[in-house]
Amino acid sequence: MQIIYRARQTWNAITAITEKDDINQVRKILSPDLMSLFLSLQPGEQAHSYWVYNQLRQSGETNNDLLVAALLHDVGKSLHPLRLWERIVIVLGKTFSPRGVKAWGQGEPQGLLRPFVISEKHPDWGADMAAQAGASPLTVSIIRRHQEPINPNEQSGENPGVTTNHLVERQLLKRLQRADNKS
Repeated sequence: MQIIYRARQTWNAITAITEKDDINQVRKILSPDLMSLFLSLQPGEQAHSYWVYNQLRQSGETNNDLLVAALLHDVGKSLHPLRLWERIVIVLGKTFSPRGVKAWGQGEPQGLLRPFVISEKHPDWGADMAAQAGASPLTVSIIRRHQEPINPNEQSGENPGVTTNHLVERQLLKRLQRADNKS
């Protein structure tokens, strides 16, 4: 079942088209520099990011840092655009060997391991790009951490070393991950 879900997710990302009205909506939210980052995404990635943003809005989300992060969470992929076969390799890798994908993703984005490196490192690349374009520190942190597993103890406040700001960020991150995983 997981492979069918991932295959559909890949197909939707490849064939998606962001409508002109969607782009105009994004222009109202992002500064010109951040909008340039959004426009650097491949069309399917733009559509995916807009879909994640829209899911959050429809669920009543109003936190601007989170909404901007939703639109830009995959922008690091624009540094090394993925080809169709690379997307398929990532889907298969994450389905059959998630630990392998993590290990294979630690080098430079070249050769046969290129798709895994892009998959693993795009959050850091995107966060750096967003910071340089003027995104808030919270938005940058959410982008950087959007693939991190969430520690259940931090969600509930059971970890005494965790600050209130950290808990708020983790809740925002959890909302982004939930919407991102639905697409």
